[in-house]
Amino acid sequence: MNSQLISWLNNKFGYSVSEEYYKYIDLWTDWWRGYHAKFHHYFFNNGKIVIERDMYTLKMGKKVCEDWASLLLNSKTHINISDDKTSLFVQGKRETEGVLGANSFWTKGNRLIERAFATGTGAVTIHASGIKVNGNDMSVEPSPEARIQLNYLSAEFIIPLTVDNDRITEAAFASETFEKGKKYLLLEIHRINYRGNYVIENYRFLAENGQLEEKELPGGMISVFDTGSPVPWFAIFMPNIENNVECANGMGLSILHNAIDALKAVDFYFNNFCADVRLGGKKVFLEKSIVEFDDQGTPIAPDDVQQQLFSFVKFPSDSEDTKKFIMEFNPDLRVEDNAKGVQSALDYLSFKCGLGNKHYQFNGSTVVTATQYTGDQQDLIQNADKHYAAVEQFLLSLVRSIIHVGKQLTGAEIAENSEIEINFDRSVIIDDTAERLQDLQEVRDGVKAKWEFRVKYYGESENEAKAMIDEIEGSQSDDDLMGFGGDA
Repeated sequence: MNSQLISWLNNKFGYSVSEEYYKYIDLWTDWWRGYHAKFHHYFFNNGKIVIERDMYTLKMGKKVCEDWASLLLNSKTHINISDDKTSLFVQGKRETEGVLGANSFWTKGNRLIERAFATGTGAVTIHASGIKVNGNDMSVEPSPEARIQLNYLSAEFIIPLTVDNDRITEAAFASETFEKGKKYLLLEIHRINYRGNYVIENYRFLAENGQLEEKELPGGMISVFDTGSPVPWFAIFMPNIENNVECANGMGLSILHNAIDALKAVDFYFNNFCADVRLGGKKVFLEKSIVEFDDQGTPIAPDDVQQQLFSFVKFPSDSEDTKKFIMEFNPDLRVEDNAKGVQSALDYLSFKCGLGNKHYQFNGSTVVTATQYTGDQQDLIQNADKHYAAVEQFLLSLVRSIIHVGKQLTGAEIAENSEIEINFDRSVIIDDTAERLQDLQEVRDGVKAKWEFRVKYYGESENEAKAMIDEIEGSQSDDDLMGFGGDA
C-alpha cells in the first residue's frame, strides 16, 4: 500500500518521499505477529524427501508490546483539565464520556500504544462530521451539529512529509475502508500554508491488484479546507528511544528492532523444547517374525489405539537382541535443560526491550523480598519513566487539539487555555503504598497541598479536589480527609 501511495504523492506534488523505512516496519510487524517467514519457515531432508515445516513460536514480540501498553496507558490513567466545562466536553464526568468516550479512546488508545511500540510510531487524527466550510476561502465555520471523530493509525499508515527538529509537522495519513467486498483507501494530507495554518486535503482510492484508482469522495466529505489555525489536527506518539536506523524519516523506532536476535533465541529454544516433546514419545520395536499381517500385507499393531507407538523391523541376525523380539526406546525429553534455555532467552529479551532482565519468570517456587524485587525492577522503572514522558506529550497534544477543534467547529463554551495534567498509574512498577504514605506525610509537613494529594490519588481535577476539601474541611481529621484511618 505504502509503495503506491508514496509514488502517487511524489508524482502529484513533486515530493521525494522514500519507501525504504517501511521495509523495517514490515519486518517489525512480522515479529509482532510472531511469524517471520524467512526465520520461522524452514526445510529439512529426512533422507528420502525434503520436508517444509514451521517453527514453534512463543510470539513474544506481541507480548512485549502488550506489556508496555498496559504499563503506560490504562484505565487508571487520568487526564485532569482545570476548566470543568472543557473537561466535560473532552471526557465527561467519568472520564469515559465526551469526545474520548465517544471514540473509545481508553480501549483503542491502549491498542495504539501497543502498535506504536511494535511499529515505531502511532498517530491519532481528528476528523469532523457536520462541519460547514466557507466557499470563498475554504475556512471552517462553527456549527453545533459538528462532531469530532478520532482515527487511530499505526506506522504503516503514516507518511511524514515535513520533519522539523525531530517533530513531524506535515504528514499524509491513510486508512482502509471496505465497501461491498472492495477495499478503498482514504488519504488525508495535513500541510501548512503560507499563513502558517493547517490545510487538510482528502482523497479516495480503489485498491485492487496492487494498483490505486482515484475515486470520488463519499457524500459529505470535503475535499479541502483551511483549518485557519496552526494547531495540528493530529497527534503523534513514538516510544522514547533514539532511532538507530539510517533511513529514518522522522518516524520512531520499534522496541523490537534491537531485540530481534533475542526474539530468535526465544523461538529457537522454544522450538527445541516442543520438538523434543513431539519426537520424544515412547517407541516399541517388534521383530517382524512375530507380527501378524492383514490381507494387504499391512502389519497389524497390537494396540490399534496407539499405532504410532509400534514400529516393525527385522533385527540383524548377529544382534544379541534377536532373541528378544521386542525392544523399547524411551527418549530423554530434556525438560529441565530446555526450560532453562527458554528462561535464559526470555531474560535476554526482557533486558533488550527495557523491561529488566527478570520480567518474565516461570519459576513459581522462588520467593523474593520487597527490597530485592524493587532492585530487580530498576531498569523497568527507569525506562517506564522515560516512556511516560512520551505518552504525556502525546496526550497533551491530543487533548489540546481536541479542545481547539471543538471550540472552532462547535462553538462550545470551552477554554483553550485550560491547564491539563496527566496522572499515570505507577503502582505496577513502584511500591504504591509507600509512595502514598510519603505523599501523605508531605501534606502533613506542609510541603504538598491537600488538593494535590486528591488529584493524584482520586483522579479529581484541581477544582473538584479543592471543592471537596472545602466541603469536608473541619468535619474530619487530616487522616480521614486523605483516605486513611487514624492509625495510618
